[in-house]
Amino acid sequence: MFSKSVFFTPSFRIIATFLSLGLPLLIAFDAHALEPGGLEPGPEVRGNRMMVVTAHPLATEIGIDILNQGGTATDAAIAVQAVLGLVEPQSSGLGGGAMMLHWDPSNLMLEALDGRETAPLAASDDLFLDDDGQPMAFFDAATGGRSVGTPGTLRMMEMAHKRYGRLPWTSLFTRAIDLAENGFPVSERLHQMIEQTDGLFQDREARWYFFNYDGSALRTGQIRTNRPYAQLLRDIAAHGAKAFYQGPTASAIVEAVRSHAFNPGVLSTEDFTQYQAHVRSVLCSPYRNWSVCGVGLPSAGQITLGQMLGILRHFYLDQEQPGAKSDHLIVEAARLAYADRDKYIADGDFVPVPFKGMLDRDYLSSRAKLIDRNNSMGVAKPGNPPGSQGWDYASLPPSEEFGSSHFSIVDREGKIVAYTGSIEMPFGSRVMVNGIMLNNQLTDFAFVPEIDGKPVSNRIQPGKRPRSSMAPTIVFDNEAHPVFVTGSPGGGRIVNYVARSIIATLDWQMSPAQAIALPHVINRNGVTEIENRPEGQERAEILSALGHDIAMRPLTSGLNVILFDRGALIGTADPRREGTAAGQ
Repeated sequence: MFSKSVFFTPSFRIIATFLSLGLPLLIAFDAHALEPGGLEPGPEVRGNRMMVVTAHPLATEIGIDILNQGGTATDAAIAVQAVLGLVEPQSSGLGGGAMMLHWDPSNLMLEALDGRETAPLAASDDLFLDDDGQPMAFFDAATGGRSVGTPGTLRMMEMAHKRYGRLPWTSLFTRAIDLAENGFPVSERLHQMIEQTDGLFQDREARWYFFNYDGSALRTGQIRTNRPYAQLLRDIAAHGAKAFYQGPTASAIVEAVRSHAFNPGVLSTEDFTQYQAHVRSVLCSPYRNWSVCGVGLPSAGQITLGQMLGILRHFYLDQEQPGAKSDHLIVEAARLAYADRDKYIADGDFVPVPFKGMLDRDYLSSRAKLIDRNNSMGVAKPGNPPGSQGWDYASLPPSEEFGSSHFSIVDREGKIVAYTGSIEMPFGSRVMVNGIMLNNQLTDFAFVPEIDGKPVSNRIQPGKRPRSSMAPTIVFDNEAHPVFVTGSPGGGRIVNYVARSIIATLDWQMSPAQAIALPHVINRNGVTEIENRPEGQERAEILSALGHDIAMRPLTSGLNVILFDRGALIGTADPRREGTAAGQ
């Protein structure tokens, strides 16, 4: 059953499939040390019953409080997202979209929920072409109303609560309302993001909210209220998602988008009333002794991750020390996976994506043979996976993707939520309405609808979901026991970050904190990006000698992970950001 790959439909009971592996689980941390000058690992929090790891201390605190009230992992996730939309407005919120993976050990049920944004019904495939038929510059397209898709986060949250929640819906917004009404301290990261982000000052509501009277950005530690957001949450708590998708809020968002001063969009109130969240197929693929599971289409995250790991199964990374030689293998696998991603993956409701063939074991074996240990292949070409015969779409270079926030939660009953939410760029479209930032997710579509007469699979179409890189992930052993929960923000880089966290934890047997603190070395089928840290320079020299084009960059991931370790839970937040873990 597991000889090729595994593809789960919604609500699939997975025990028989995992048992068919017949492989043991062995995780034992050794004394791998970080390299000299390495990033200081974040603290590891241990617990026996529950764990919450989020991108902000206040969100983590409120998540663990919900669990202590008897709430489920889903109840905590809803409360966490409500708080993150307030304290981390640059990354996620009700004006964007999200994807969520949910595990229930009582019935061995793994499900995926899709709250991805959709293109407006009035959108055409030339939305991002200028008057001369040329693609707009990315930031010209992204800032303003043109890039705003129909938000999906709240519809997905409501669906999740109906399926997996226990506490009353109204109780999940109480703490976020209180913080919005009475104020929260501005973090150093939020202060820096306001200072570094162009376009915020041009939007009237954003200017009022993120800047002081003298035009300076909100200061670190300054107490900020968001009373419009508090009122919106009160309405949502009282009336459910319809308070957002019908009536004054939807009308206000549509008005802001369509009347934008220099870059109006085509969103309508009909887009809000018709929006639906979906239960999607869970997609799992084997990696050595484990099964790596995530959300299927329209996310490219799990397919691309499965391809990377499926290719790397042919190399003994567990016998390699972390360093430039293993980095070379990992990024070469990433080149091959991203080449296929950019040709084949789009919204499966609109395009016949050959995802089963892309994860076929024999196909990935053939792709692995293209890797030379001593030389980079440069830009990889897409392959021809089974099921792609007759494929009549053009391949397109990767587009820019940004943003997101990820959190991981385990409740006292062993239920798990891996959740990635996003408004795309920092502060999304830089348009603020009723205390929330609106997304710019339509820029995740291809800007050109066709190349050489062939349509691009990820082109804009009415009601279509843009391709996503979100990769909330749960790794299981052969007895359907969860081993590792992971995910990250980072746009198009997410898959690289998540793959590295899995490899470092499972192959190199590092502790979660050590795994996350390793320097990032990634590739999206182009330049090899190396995290701009002292130890990165030596890696850059070795990889350059192997033929890699190198770029040194910050690569600020936000991996928030939980490891199941012999009956204990170990939670760790990425030290590159301000996240925390809390457990009991």
